[in-house]
Amino acid sequence: MVRPDKPCGEPALRWIRVLSVGTVAASIVAGFQLIIPATASACELTPRSQSRHSDTTAHGPCTSGGFITGEDGVKTWVGPLARYHVTGTVNYPTNPPIGGPHNPVLLNCDGDVYTKPVRNENAVHSLEHGAVWVTYNSKASEADVQALAEKVRSTPYTMMSPYEKQKDPMMLTAWGHQRTVTSASDPNVDRFFETYAQGAQTPEPGAPCTGGAMQ
Repeated sequence: MVRPDKPCGEPALRWIRVLSVGTVAASIVAGFQLIIPATASACELTPRSQSRHSDTTAHGPCTSGGFITGEDGVKTWVGPLARYHVTGTVNYPTNPPIGGPHNPVLLNCDGDVYTKPVRNENAVHSLEHGAVWVTYNSKASEADVQALAEKVRSTPYTMMSPYEKQKDPMMLTAWGHQRTVTSASDPNVDRFFETYAQGAQTPEPGAPCTGGAMQ
């Protein structure tokens, strides 16, 4: 495990603990960070430079853990969510992703509605800025999709896109949090927006949701 006072993948971190069967050892790696996964979903064996930017090679998200579901139906991720930048593809453990390494360019999220799928890596950067990501698949009704789109267009720090890989017809995602809603009129839509759009979970509060990618 990485020291808990720094998120997994932070470039300034020098202390790495390497896990093996029955052994925990601490090591200092000068100039780069080397993380060995304890499980298949943890970080891959990949050097991280001192910069927040990584190379173009696809790699694991330095994300391990799992969801716990609250009484309100919101799933909260328990475990590290790395925040470094990558220019390649990240294999996120959830669909849609709820955080982790991301592209240096955010996806515009100032009430933006996308009618085609967007890149996970850009969308996750928007989550880091406090955006709520509304997603739907082909099982969602056209009426619900249109009604959700209207809510998004009138709500700063939100964005919407189709996401066919997700399990449920309509889902709401913020950094480290996710839930399913039954319809556009589900009162949990407004509750989620009020709680998580620039909410307390935001790693970079006040960061802009404009000036990024448009698709």
